[in-house]
Amino acid sequence: MSSRKKLGLGLGAAALVVGAGIGVSGIASAATTPTPTPSASASADAGTDGHNRGHKGGRHGHEGGVRASELAAKLGVDEAKVTDALKVFREANKPSARPAEGTKPDRAATEAALAKSLAESLGIDEAKVTAALDELRNEAQSERAAALKTRLDKAVADGKLTQAEADAVTKAVEQGVIGGRGR
Repeated sequence: MSSRKKLGLGLGAAALVVGAGIGVSGIASAATTPTPTPSASASADAGTDGHNRGHKGGRHGHEGGVRASELAAKLGVDEAKVTDALKVFREANKPSARPAEGTKPDRAATEAALAKSLAESLGIDEAKVTAALDELRNEAQSERAAALKTRLDKAVADGKLTQAEADAVTKAVEQGVIGGRGR
């Protein structure tokens, strides 16, 4: 098999590993990309810690949404109030129909609306809510990057990927080429 084919197969396999194993949605995407399906971010009965992942990887049912417990801690308010405020926001912004194939809502506008809604519901300054959401998103992105690095390092150690292939996957994820995140 040629080097080019090996590289292509390696990158393809790595892309599948990344796509299947790592949720790459932004921390607020479940709350900022309203869907008809309830997620952990808005469901008051999703569990006491706001998690509703479905499995260890966090991909099914979680969608990288705002975790009420973490947001409440950052804002210094009761978790139940945050859960209720998130539920109110999601209900108010629930789409009437599924988005057309290949279209995405304006993430920045939706995040701004989320921050404004939470600030009003919780009686907190909007800038403080925005800062807390940004901080949570950055923490989640760092966690995903660390998990990806661990998986790629293991794949290299196991001989499944070369270091060059692992570096290419990392770069592709960072640039939004693979992993479902456009930048």
